Amino acid sequence: MVAKKTMTLNLTDAEMRALDELCEKKDLSKTAVMRQALRLYQLIENRVEKGDKLFFEDEATKEKAEVMML
Repeated sequence: MVAKKTMTLNLTDAEMRALDELCEKKDLSKTAVMRQALRLYQLIENRVEKGDKLFFEDEATKEKAEVMML
């Protein structure tokens, strides 16, 4: 089993509400949602570093919007 570490995360009320809503919607724990978010962020960062771009596309209009990462 992989060793795990504990951390404290300070969130604003709005951030906590967003986390709670995602947990309820996905039926996941806060830890599971944060782990998924971290993995997704890491995946996006790796792709952007290689020169790839991230877009959202409106299915009906085919309009694309690039997501800019900081």
